[in-house]
Amino acid sequence: MNLSALRSNLEERGYKTSFFETAQEASRYLNQEIDGVSVGIGGSVTVQEMHLSESLSGHNQVLWHWDQASLSAVAKTDVYISSVNGLAETGEMINIDGSGNRISSTLFGHKKVYFLVGMNKIAPDYEKALHRARNVAAPLNAKRLRRNTPCAEKGDRCYDCKSPQRICKALSVFWEKPDLAGEAEVVLINQKLGF
Repeated sequence: MNLSALRSNLEERGYKTSFFETAQEASRYLNQEIDGVSVGIGGSVTVQEMHLSESLSGHNQVLWHWDQASLSAVAKTDVYISSVNGLAETGEMINIDGSGNRISSTLFGHKKVYFLVGMNKIAPDYEKALHRARNVAAPLNAKRLRRNTPCAEKGDRCYDCKSPQRICKALSVFWEKPDLAGEAEVVLINQKLGF
């Protein structure tokens, strides 16, 4: 992977980028950047592994999508933090969602969105990033959530099932930063994080 080319491709598409060797360094940076505001966090194992909710809660109002009581309020926060299921070196970002709340919050409504991306989520091109999102990230998430789906049971690929417990009901592809999306930053972290 060519980090310089990836960052250049993302910046040409309208994103600010930053790079950190470790999740701890990225967490320190985010805690400096995000202060005294409301923060929404999407259902993200990456964010969970970084313990960002705990550290940001000390000096921000933090709301998780995983907390059903604050689900609708997350969409109205100043800052939104998510990850992606696949990032192409060419700059496209892909997310799969079951309810649409995470996708919608990355598209519109916040002053700033941070996409936190571990190196395991990067693929050479759009097709491979999409393949990764559908056939690696989605089955691992379905298994983690103990869903009754073929991908969770077999853990090998997407079966495009019709299960009521299916978690991949919506797909977003960022070819460029949407015009009304507010500021957006892709935080690249040189570690394996999330799915």
